[in-house]
Amino acid sequence: MNKSSIVFIGLDTHKDFFEIAHELDGRDNHCIHDGRISSSKSSVIKMARDFQSQFPDATLHFVYEAGPCGYWVYRLLTSLGHCCYVVAPSLLPKKPGDRVKTDRKDAMKLAHLLKLSDLPVIHVPEPEDEAIRDLSRARQTATNDLNHARHQLKGFLLRNNIRYDGTANWSAKHLRWLTELVLPHPSQQIVLLEMLHTIDERHRRLARLKNELEHQVRNWRFYPVVKAIQAMRGIQFLLAASLIAELGDLTRFDTPRKLMKYLGLTPKEDSSGDKRRLGHITKCGNKRARRLLIEGAHSYKFHPKVSPEIQKRQESD
Repeated sequence: MNKSSIVFIGLDTHKDFFEIAHELDGRDNHCIHDGRISSSKSSVIKMARDFQSQFPDATLHFVYEAGPCGYWVYRLLTSLGHCCYVVAPSLLPKKPGDRVKTDRKDAMKLAHLLKLSDLPVIHVPEPEDEAIRDLSRARQTATNDLNHARHQLKGFLLRNNIRYDGTANWSAKHLRWLTELVLPHPSQQIVLLEMLHTIDERHRRLARLKNELEHQVRNWRFYPVVKAIQAMRGIQFLLAASLIAELGDLTRFDTPRKLMKYLGLTPKEDSSGDKRRLGHITKCGNKRARRLLIEGAHSYKFHPKVSPEIQKRQESD
């Protein structure tokens, strides 16, 4: 029986199966490929129990790459009392001459790098925080879908040389003008009515998600933070809620520099010797949070004004 104190287990996760490899601590131990299991919860639990029975005196340390399958593997293994780490695939070290990539090699590589403590571990949000983030992203997706439907309608009207003489698009007057349009061919009229129906449906969907987000965030543990950052110009409720939903617990960033690196707002640098070259921002990390911050920063181009909504918020505070 092996008396190793730690067993490092690499998981190469996929939709239908996981590739497994492990390596024992100690200089003379090498990585061993353990095969493939299905991606069901029961198979993962059985795999962890098999390792525990094989190494009863050891601590199991699991690692896998972040991907579309989410964090349920992390939460399942930690609920069983094991250590688990999720790493960023884009930050894994890669040898320039290594041109062979297989699931087996990926699992063994993860186990070996975890043993060397050379892995960029990422922050795993709490289930409640991830749920708020999903709702925030659903609202943003609904906004994009609505804008896409509007662009399709405007392109359809442009192809038929139908122009609106007013100034404000999508106002009440513009929508009334759209509903009163009569196109020369019945087929085109059907297309117009279907596009208007799609826009109305997506507008209602966006309103529902916005109302739900406002309700859920007020019961969220980070609601005081959402309320506090609205004191800055250009940040109102929806932007503040979406930004904190993407960033999560801000205390996990030790310094502002680490937060800026996470947002991809630090400049590129290529310095050597006495020469220092700075470029544009790196644009790495969370692109949704970066877009929200840049969107809010545009308000600094204009003269500050207190809208009725902001006045009401200030009086309530």
